[in-house]
Amino acid sequence: MDELEHRLRAEMSGEVAFDDYTRQLFARDASMYAITPRGVVFPRDADDVAAAVALAGEHGVPVVPRGAGTSLAGQTVGPGLVLDLSRHLNRITELDPEAKQARVEPGVVQDQLNRAAAGHGLMFGPDTSTSNRATLGGMIGNNSAGSGSVRYGMTIDHVHELDVVLADASRARLDDTEQSTSDSLAGRIHRGLREILATDRDAIATGFPAYWRRAGGYRLDRLAGEFDLARFVVGSAGTLAVTTSALVGLVERPRHTVIAVGHFTSTTAAIEATGDALACDPAAVELMDRTILDLSRQRPDYAALGTILDGDPDALLFVSFRGDDRRALTGQLERLTSLWRKHHHGYHTLAAVTDDQQAALLKVRKSGLGLLMAASTGTRRPLAFVEDTAVDPEHLPEYTARFAAILERHGLRAGFYGHCSVGCLHVRPFVDLTEPGGVATLRAVAEQVRDLVREYGGVNSSEHGDGLARSEFNRELFGDALYEAMRRVKRLFDPDGTLNPGKIVDAPAMTEHLRDPALPPARPLRTRLTFEVTDLRANADRCMNIGLCRKEDTGTMCPSYQATRREEDSTRGRANALVHALSQPDPKRALGEDRLHEVLDLCLMCKACRSECPLGVDLAKLKSEALARRHDLHGVPSRSRIFAGIRTLNRLGSATAPLSNLPGRLRPVRALLERRLGITASRPLPRFRRRTLTSWFRRHRPARADAPRGPVTMLADSFTTFTEPGVGRATVELLELAGYRVRLAAKGCCGRASLSKGLLDDARDKAAALVADLAGSPGPVVGCEPSCLLTLRDETLALLPADPRARAVAGRVRQVEELLAEAIDAGDLPLAEESPVAGRRIVFHGHCHQKADVGTAATVGLLRRIPGVEVVELDAGCCGMAGSFGFEAEHYAVSMTIGENRLFPAVRAEPGSTLLAATGVSCRQQIGHGTGRRARHPVELVLAATELSTEDFLD
Repeated sequence: MDELEHRLRAEMSGEVAFDDYTRQLFARDASMYAITPRGVVFPRDADDVAAAVALAGEHGVPVVPRGAGTSLAGQTVGPGLVLDLSRHLNRITELDPEAKQARVEPGVVQDQLNRAAAGHGLMFGPDTSTSNRATLGGMIGNNSAGSGSVRYGMTIDHVHELDVVLADASRARLDDTEQSTSDSLAGRIHRGLREILATDRDAIATGFPAYWRRAGGYRLDRLAGEFDLARFVVGSAGTLAVTTSALVGLVERPRHTVIAVGHFTSTTAAIEATGDALACDPAAVELMDRTILDLSRQRPDYAALGTILDGDPDALLFVSFRGDDRRALTGQLERLTSLWRKHHHGYHTLAAVTDDQQAALLKVRKSGLGLLMAASTGTRRPLAFVEDTAVDPEHLPEYTARFAAILERHGLRAGFYGHCSVGCLHVRPFVDLTEPGGVATLRAVAEQVRDLVREYGGVNSSEHGDGLARSEFNRELFGDALYEAMRRVKRLFDPDGTLNPGKIVDAPAMTEHLRDPALPPARPLRTRLTFEVTDLRANADRCMNIGLCRKEDTGTMCPSYQATRREEDSTRGRANALVHALSQPDPKRALGEDRLHEVLDLCLMCKACRSECPLGVDLAKLKSEALARRHDLHGVPSRSRIFAGIRTLNRLGSATAPLSNLPGRLRPVRALLERRLGITASRPLPRFRRRTLTSWFRRHRPARADAPRGPVTMLADSFTTFTEPGVGRATVELLELAGYRVRLAAKGCCGRASLSKGLLDDARDKAAALVADLAGSPGPVVGCEPSCLLTLRDETLALLPADPRARAVAGRVRQVEELLAEAIDAGDLPLAEESPVAGRRIVFHGHCHQKADVGTAATVGLLRRIPGVEVVELDAGCCGMAGSFGFEAEHYAVSMTIGENRLFPAVRAEPGSTLLAATGVSCRQQIGHGTGRRARHPVELVLAATELSTEDFLD
C-alpha cells in the first residue's frame, strides 16, 4: 500500500488519503453495511480517474466509484480504492436548451442541474427525494427514478452518452455508435456483447421480470432492443466502467403543480385508491402511512402538516398533477375527488393548489426515510434490505397485505411509504442486528419477500439497485442461463475484477459486512455533559449516513461542508470519525488524537444538525466533549482560555475604553496577535463601549411607571452588555413600554464560550452560578443574544442534570420577540404608522442556534407587526462567523467562504434602502465585514417604530 499511495500521489493532481480516519469515513454509505477501503482518492479530472484505475489494477486493488455515498444497498462500500467523484468533478460543462441536453460531470448534484436548467424552463426528469445531494453519477450507477417515474421513466431513459474510464484505464465514449472493429477494450466489448445477445437470446427474452421498473442486474434486455452502450451501463453500479462525464436529456419543466391529498382510515384503503388516481393521469402517486405521520407530528419542523390535515388519518395518498394549464390541472384534481367519492375511497380529500399550501406536504413527503431513521432506538434501526421491490400497481393491495403479513410473522414493525403510481413502496423493518437471531431474521424476511415479489412478476430492485443487499439473489431471480450471461458481461468489461467487485454478480452473502454486528462493544466512558443516550458512541452512531448534511443550497447544515465539499467536514463525516475513535481499545486517548480533531476542527458548532439532521446527531455537544478529553491529555491552549473568558475580557475592555480599542487598530499589534494567539489580523475586532448596558440601566428611568404585565428578567449577555449595549437598551425600553418591570441579570456568564472551547468544567461553574441567580428572579427569562439565552434551554441542562433549578429556569426562557408581539397584539405596545422604518423592506437573517432550537417564526412575526413594512427572511444558511471561529486565523478563509456561499450575495443584491436585521451579534459582525452593510437587531427596528425613536435609519 505504501507503493500504491506513493504512485498515486505522484501521478494524480487530486488528493490522496490513506490515513485511518479517512478510510473509516468512506467505509459506510447509507446502507446497513461497512467495509474499510484501502485508501481514498479525490480525482480532479478524467486523467486522474484513469491514473487511479491503472495503478489500482497494477497493484491488484479493486476500485469503488462513489458519489454522495447515499446508496441504500451498499453499492459504494468495498475493500479497494474509493474514488470520490463528488468533490471536484462537479461541473455542468454544457447546457443546450434547444437540444434539451446537458453535459455533466459525475459529481453534479441533481438540484444543481435543475437550478441551471430552470431558467430555460427545463429540468432533469427523474426526481429523487435526495435531489439536494444525489449526484448524477450516482443516479446513473443506480438507475434512479423517483416519484415522477410514471411520467418520466428512470435515469436510463435520459442518458445519451457516457464518457468513461474502462477497467484497463482506457478512455471511451459510450453511445449508440458501432465500435466493434476497434482492437481496444471498447471494441472487444462491442463484439463480445453482440455474441452474448446472440447466444443467450432466449434467456434474455424470458429471464427478466415482466414489470418495467427495474434497477437490478445488467440490462441485456434493453441492449437487445437498442444497442446503446451508454444506457446499458446505467444501473451497473460502477462494476463495468467509471463515468467521468455524461450527456443527459432534459424535459420541459411544468409551470404548475396541484396536489390532492386523500385521507384514509388504513394503509390498505389508501393503496386500493391508487387505481382511480392513475386513471386521472397524475405525475405521481405517493403513500405515507401512520408510522411516518406519527413521527412527523413529533418534530416541530414538520408540525405544519398537522394543522392542515382533517382528523387523524391512518394513511395519506399524495396525488400530484403537473402541467402548464392550472385550470386543466384543477379539473384533473376535481375528477379524482369525484372518483374517490363515487367509489367510497377515503373520507376527505385536501386540495393543495398554491405553493404555500403545498410546502408542508412536500417537506414531509420527501422526508419519509429521515423520519423513519429518527425513530431508531439504539441499534434497532429501520434497515434497507426489502425496501426496493415493485409490482404492477394492480397487484399492489394484495401484495402489500402479504408483505405486511411476513413482517408480522417475524414480529417486526415497519413504515410504508413511496410510489404507489409504479407499485414501489419503500418498506423498512426495524431490526436489531446485534440481538441474538437478528441476522437470521434479516435473511428470512429477505428470502420470503424475494419469493413474494417473484410470485407477482415484480422486481426485487426497482430504483435503489442490487448492491450487497440483493445481488446474492440475482441467480435465483434471473435464472441460471441469464445470470451466467451477466457474469460473462462482467468478465468482458472487467477481466481482472477491478471495478467494484461483488456487486450484481458473484456477490457475498447479504449477511456479510453488516455494520452493527461488526462494531466492538463500546467501552465505558464518563462524560461531562449528559447525553440523551448514556453511551457516548451511541450518540454519534445514530448517524445512518443518509447524507442530508451534504446539501448545499438550503437550510444551514452543514456550513463547513458547503465551503469545502470534503466528506470529513460534513456532520456524517464527523459522526463516523467519532464512532471510530470511540471504538478503539482506549477511547480516552483516541479522543485526543490530532487527526480526529482535524476532522472536528471546522465544525462551527452551529447546532443545525440538531434540528436538520433527521437523526438529531448533535455534533456541537459531541465536539465539546471531545475537546474536553483532548484538553485532559494535552492541556488547554491559551487562545481557548481567552475566548472562554470573553465576559471578563469584555468587562475589562469596557472599563478601559476608549484606550482598549486602540490596539485593535494598530497593524503591528494585530500582527502580533495573529502570530502569538492565532487571532486573525484580517477582521476588525469588536469595539468596547465605556457606557455599558449595566451602567446605563442603573441610571435610566422606565418610560412608564406602572408594570401591568409584571416582572421579567433580562439576561445581560457578554456582547450586548459591553460591545453592543444599544441592543440591550432597545430591549429594555421596549419591554418597559409594553408594561413589564425589567430586572437585569448581569452578574454572570451562561458558559456558551467555554462550551465552544471544550472547557466544560468552567462552563458548568458558570452555568451553576447563573442558574442560582436566575432561580431567584421573577417572571420569564428573556435575552437578545440567541446563543446565550438558548444555552439555558439546552446545554445548561446537560451540564446540570441533577439541579431542579436548571430545569425550572429553562422552563421560564422565552424569546423577547414573543413577549413584545403579545404586547403589540394586546394594544399595550403601540407602533406608529409613520416612522423611520415604515414602508421599508426588511431582510432578516436568523441566528443558527435560534433556527435549531426554537425557529425564527417569533422574530419574523414581530418584524411583520411593524406597520407598512415588507419582511423577507433569507434562507442563507450560517453566516460563517460562529463566535470566535471567524476570528481565528486558520478559520478566517473558511468563515468568509461560508458567508459568500449565500448570505453575502443575498445582502449585496438588496438596494441601499433595505434594512438588514439579524438576531446574532456574530451575524451582524459578519454581515458588516463581508458586505460593508450594517445589520441591526430586530428590537432596534421595532423601537424605531415607537414614539421613542430618535435614530435616523436613512443613513
